[in-house]
Amino acid sequence: MAQDVLTKNEQISSNDIEIRVIGINDLFQALNSGFKDFNSNPHIILFLCIFYPLAALLITLYFIDLNLRYLAFPVVSGFALLGPVVLVGLYEMSRQREQGVDNITWRSAFHFIHTPSFPSIVALSVLMMFLYAAWLFMAQFIYFGSFSTTPPDSITEFYSEVLSTRQGSGLIFYGTIIGFIFAVVAFSISVVSYPLLLDKNVSARTAIATSINAVVTNRFVMAVWGLIVAALLVTGAAILLVGLVVVVPVLGHATWHLYRKLIK
Repeated sequence: MAQDVLTKNEQISSNDIEIRVIGINDLFQALNSGFKDFNSNPHIILFLCIFYPLAALLITLYFIDLNLRYLAFPVVSGFALLGPVVLVGLYEMSRQREQGVDNITWRSAFHFIHTPSFPSIVALSVLMMFLYAAWLFMAQFIYFGSFSTTPPDSITEFYSEVLSTRQGSGLIFYGTIIGFIFAVVAFSISVVSYPLLLDKNVSARTAIATSINAVVTNRFVMAVWGLIVAALLVTGAAILLVGLVVVVPVLGHATWHLYRKLIK
């Protein structure tokens, strides 16, 4: 037992981690496995994940109430940057199910708190929240660069500005480019890093470097995975964010299985 604890406390270097080359079929297998994990404990998982769309909705309404309507869309779209932070508990549930744990409860999602990598998970989460804050800052900067610093008086006026003016076209164009860059950065540093931190005792730096290397090694396949994630999130958010209650946990579990295919 003492030897086992000692082993867990020894951090693994990036040289000890092997990255596999995967194919498109692996993505759909990961999604299928993710759905099976979701289906095994739907009530528990729905309870855990309902806070994600609820938080996105409440924060959006809060920004609208503060007359910051121009940040409503960046808040919702950028909320995906925090997805890995929210989903770490689902990764843990998939990990335990993989190990044959029978009695998985909502408490199982928080077992990662007791792992040696917990400080690294916290550090990575802080980085992801910083990215989210930076995205909101850039969104506001782009809006003020396109329009005046006086916010619109209503949602109707805001949409009219964005959809029917030259400045609005510029806002959409530059906002999409900057948002895409933030999404690629967040995706690259987090898609593998959180599952890796749960699975092995590694530093946050090693986890991030491995995640980026995994994306670079499988550029096309991971780009397809990013498109699948984006499409499912948009679909889930289309119905007043309600669809995210199912989409988010399935993607969370699927990401764990994708990690298993990418990392040896």
